[in-house]
Amino acid sequence: MAVQRMYPRLVVHDADAAIDFYLAAFDAELVERYTDGSGAVVHALLRAGGAEWAVKDGDHVDPAPSGPGAVILALEVDDPDAVAAAMVEHGGRVLFPVTDHDYGQRGGRLADPFGHAWMVAAHAGDLTPEQIQERTGRL
Repeated sequence: MAVQRMYPRLVVHDADAAIDFYLAAFDAELVERYTDGSGAVVHALLRAGGAEWAVKDGDHVDPAPSGPGAVILALEVDDPDAVAAAMVEHGGRVLFPVTDHDYGQRGGRLADPFGHAWMVAAHAGDLTPEQIQERTGRL
C-alpha cells in the first residue's frame, strides 16, 4: 500500500462563506465544488500554491470552546505578514502575532472565522537540527 495523496477536509457551518474567505485570504483557487440536492456543499477543493484542502458543510462542527481545536494547519508562504493581514482583513483573528523565531522561521498563528487554526510561516534561516533543538529547548 502506498499513500497517494492526503489533504485536510474542513467541516464548517457555511462552506460558501469559508470558500470566499480562503479565496481572498490565501489567494486560493477553487478547483472543484459539489453540492447535494439541498444546495449544501458536500465537497469543495481549494488550492494555493502546492497546498490543497477541502471544505464541506456540516452540522457536526464542534471546535474547542476556547477557540480553534487541536489541529493546526501549517501553511508555508513567502510572506507571512501579508497572509496574516489578509486573513484579519477578511475576518480572521490573531492567536499569536507574526514574529521572527529563534528556530529559523518567521510566522504566527491565526484563526479563520470557521473555527480552524492556521500557522502561517516562512523559512527565515538555515539551522541544523541540533541548533533548532537547542534554541527550542530554551523556550
